[in-house]
Amino acid sequence: MADAVCFKGLALLEESDELYVPLMRLGTCLFVSVPERLRDSQARSLQESIAQRLSLEKSIRGLIIDVSTLAIVDSYAAKVLGDTAAIARSFGSKAVLVGIRPAVAVTLVDLGIDLAHVETALTLELALKKLKLRIVSDE
Repeated sequence: MADAVCFKGLALLEESDELYVPLMRLGTCLFVSVPERLRDSQARSLQESIAQRLSLEKSIRGLIIDVSTLAIVDSYAAKVLGDTAAIARSFGSKAVLVGIRPAVAVTLVDLGIDLAHVETALTLELALKKLKLRIVSDE
């Protein structure tokens, strides 16, 4: 059964709009979809929320971080994503970044950012395979 906990970040816009990112659990896997416009302070808060969740739920084996909505990844966001994967490892979970856009991949290379220490997958299905997890249907 899936459950969800929302991360309440800092204001996304200059006004009082807030950012909510669901941290959804399915079995032994935690899923997070990174929002399109993620400020530095929000990235750090999201990282802390993931670390908190992993520390509380010892049975989580995998963390899937969906970055498919990110059109731009700067060096700080890339560092936070890499650090989040390292944090997951410290809690005994394997992190997989899924959905990196071609333009983002090119930008990361142009900036000299190496995410070789972070598992990546083109699709959610491939990410689940890397985590040795599968979705079973009753059909």
